[in-house]
Amino acid sequence: MKNITVLGTGVLGSQIAFQTAFHGFDVTAYDIDDAALERAGERFRGLAARYVADSVEGAADGGADAAIPRIRLTTVLEDAVAAADLVIEAVPENLELKQGIYRRMAEAAPSSTVFATNSSTLLPSALADSTGRPDRFLALHFANEIWSHNTAEVMGTPSTDPAVYAEVVEFARRIGMVPIEIKKEKAGYLLNSLLVPFLQAAGELLVDGIAEPEAIDATWRIGTGAPAGPFEIYDIVGLTTAYNISRMGDAKQQAFADLIKERYIDQGKLGVATGEGFYTYPRES
Repeated sequence: MKNITVLGTGVLGSQIAFQTAFHGFDVTAYDIDDAALERAGERFRGLAARYVADSVEGAADGGADAAIPRIRLTTVLEDAVAAADLVIEAVPENLELKQGIYRRMAEAAPSSTVFATNSSTLLPSALADSTGRPDRFLALHFANEIWSHNTAEVMGTPSTDPAVYAEVVEFARRIGMVPIEIKKEKAGYLLNSLLVPFLQAAGELLVDGIAEPEAIDATWRIGTGAPAGPFEIYDIVGLTTAYNISRMGDAKQQAFADLIKERYIDQGKLGVATGEGFYTYPRES
């Protein structure tokens, strides 16, 4: 695997593309329009600075700046996948949207191309038929701030070729990840199977009027020593992702989705990426 394509340049998609380029791969990053690509360019420059600030090995010696020219940007999906050895899909958490993207890719990508979804909650089996190559399709899930929280959860379907699975595990290792091999399909993988119920519980406390985000976050930070509370995590992940996940849940989660949409998304407040979500950024120390 030499030519890597990342679909989606949001918070996590941009990190995947940059981390891959930082480790010497040629990367094509796709998004839907020029405005999205302009934001992606800003994210890549910000990530280069962050790698240096966080003392990522090799970053301060020119490695971080050298990663940016290895990333080619495009708004044409067919162009993005035309020469890809591996496509990592990181588009919004919407089943119909993802299925449509895979159907288009199935026609445009070489038959040898491996497809991987970074879906946070959807089972890869829900997407496999849309890929046109279920034997060359699996899930590859990254955590936020992947240069330091460097797990890569690898999860196949019953149709995934074991050789393809092993190849993706090795790719993850080559870009500085710790591959986590998951034995069977599980919505949420390991990380989000632990994280999502925690975030949902916080959302329900807000919906029920028990407390405001600041109090909920402070309780978690002080009581556990964790660096961030659930609403701070929501802002980092992005409120669009939080909305898409919550609206597929039970009645209380759907109420939380409605709250996010009305109070934040409809006001252009999407989290850290836009400078405001549950909190305003940069935050005072």
